Amino acid sequence: MGVEIMGEGGREAPVEVIAGAAGGPSLVALRIGTPAGRSDWTCTPEAARALAAALLRAAEETEDARSARPVTVKARELLRGDVRDGDRAMTVVGVKADGGAVQVTWTSGAGRTWTQGYDADADIALRRRRTEDR
Repeated sequence: MGVEIMGEGGREAPVEVIAGAAGGPSLVALRIGTPAGRSDWTCTPEAARALAAALLRAAEETEDARSARPVTVKARELLRGDVRDGDRAMTVVGVKADGGAVQVTWTSGAGRTWTQGYDADADIALRRRRTEDR
């Protein structure tokens, strides 16, 4: 898999992610293109997952910081992928309506998951509303 990132001076640098790197079949490699050639890095699958999680959290925090102002929706209108407004990111994983009550399953940026009950008409402030392409 390859992506483009920006280096110093706004230069684009290709990044290639390789499973089963040359350093060993149980390693993941990152190959970063630089003006001087390339830089190769390897890590364990566990470290690759931790890096991916850290990048995902940073991306979410960056998007959250850009959002203009929170939007408020009724608990019954929550959608998978909505992010609750507050000190910590909480993302909707699932919503189950049961009459006048709604059970919302949340996940934190740290990966903790829990379910909370709300009145269906309760106002929930969202930092970011799910986009249609998710």
